[in-house]
Amino acid sequence: MTDKHSDETSAEEPQVVREGEVVEESSTTHAPSEPEGGAEVISGEVVIEEPAAEIDPAAEVKAQLDERTADLQRLQAEYANYRKRVERDRESVVAGAKAQVVVEFLSVLDDVERAEAHGDLTGAFKAVADKFSAVLTKTGLEAFGHEGEPFDPSVHEAVQHSTSPDVDGPTVTGVLRRGYRFGDRVVRAALVAVTDAEPTTASAD
Repeated sequence: MTDKHSDETSAEEPQVVREGEVVEESSTTHAPSEPEGGAEVISGEVVIEEPAAEIDPAAEVKAQLDERTADLQRLQAEYANYRKRVERDRESVVAGAKAQVVVEFLSVLDDVERAEAHGDLTGAFKAVADKFSAVLTKTGLEAFGHEGEPFDPSVHEAVQHSTSPDVDGPTVTGVLRRGYRFGDRVVRAALVAVTDAEPTTASAD
């Protein structure tokens, strides 16, 4: 009875470590266990880390396809605009070259018109003149400047001026030299005589 009591007493008493002795830690002491499953302990709370969301390969491919499609559409639009600009420039250069050639023949047309006015345009000469005029008209040359048409300073050059009660406004009453336009450009203004309406005088009371 005495031995049993002494054993229990010795088990409860703290172990005295003497100088030079090594005390081994009890095998019952364990480090705090970590939560399983990659959990993180913060201030005594267990936080479960959620796995990162996976990227949908189909969505990524679609986004890349949309981007490439937009790039292709932009390039197509730029190329279409480039072709239109080149075509406009080409047409402008061709029209300018034709206009320069046509202008060189205007003096010949003036001679033909004067010959016709004097009654000298007959026979074979008239046939050649008619063909020549038809070819120039086919290329786009158009004559203007006729008596009775309204005066337009953008296409008419007035060299004579008079007034008359027979007209309501500035009117071409004489053509000294025919004008010509080629397409939408005036290659030569018409020299004309202009007649304006006479100003009305106020009647006396």
